[in-house]
Amino acid sequence: MRESDLAFFVLLARRESFSDTARDLGISASAVSRRLARLEDRLGVRLMNRTTRRVSLTGEGEVYFSEALRIMGDIATLEQNLSQARDVPSGMLRINATLGFSRAYLAPAASAFKQEFPDVDVQLILTDAPLNLVEEGIDLGIRFGTPAASRMIMRLIQRNRRFMCASPSYFRRHGIPQTLAEVQRHNCIVLRQDYDAYDIWRFDDVRSEAPSIKVGGGLSTNDGEIALGWVLDGHGIMLRSEWDISHHVREGRLRVILPQYRQTANIAAVYPERHNLSAKVRVFVDFLAARVRKANSRNPLQLTGADIGTRTGSLRTR
Repeated sequence: MRESDLAFFVLLARRESFSDTARDLGISASAVSRRLARLEDRLGVRLMNRTTRRVSLTGEGEVYFSEALRIMGDIATLEQNLSQARDVPSGMLRINATLGFSRAYLAPAASAFKQEFPDVDVQLILTDAPLNLVEEGIDLGIRFGTPAASRMIMRLIQRNRRFMCASPSYFRRHGIPQTLAEVQRHNCIVLRQDYDAYDIWRFDDVRSEAPSIKVGGGLSTNDGEIALGWVLDGHGIMLRSEWDISHHVREGRLRVILPQYRQTANIAAVYPERHNLSAKVRVFVDFLAARVRKANSRNPLQLTGADIGTRTGSLRTR
């Protein structure tokens, strides 16, 4: 097996298209088709089913794809171990994260990192739901909450919580809910992200119980910034991370309600085990963590018992 054939096949399997693969490689779609045919002839098996628009893996193709990923990972590990003595970040760094966090933190960090480490090329892959890092060939993912159990390395970037909040104008029109049952009767902005039930808000243990409520409202989206904009416009209540609302709360554009009901949603970097010794991943994670913590130390959301709102009162930051 030649490594170039493995990389070609993995790219084609991910793109599921001759034309998309051709664009990535800078060749024609017909050249991609011919190269696949040569590979299949050499192996003596059919690896892909062809249609006029897409290609899909055969059973033999699934096996070849899985083994190709493993072999390419082993080669990457070998190269990282051989170059570890230099310990200088270099090469392509592919990162998956959510859109809102990327705009606020990740994109500026990538820009500054590129200036400091010009031998690293950073590629951001932004999605509303996390991708499979191994299958997509991604070096690093930024996750919120507790990632699903897997053979991944996890590194804490920033402790984070989610609180329920809305604009003062919304509370003036509809009142401030005092219980979770009352929240259920309010308009709530539903954020359709990740794979959990998007209309169920689950909270940390409160007096030996983990309460949850089913919410709904007239507006929902998979984009956090759009949802936050609707909350600021006075359309309803939202469950949102403190890193994203602290400055709005401090400046009076948002109020937090029932702060005893919150979610722990720590920000973490996750990456495959083979990248544990990778300089580009390790150094970038350190770089990002320092920037995130510095930004949040200047803009904390600190709520105490004295800040709990009433039907006519509000919450303040200190």
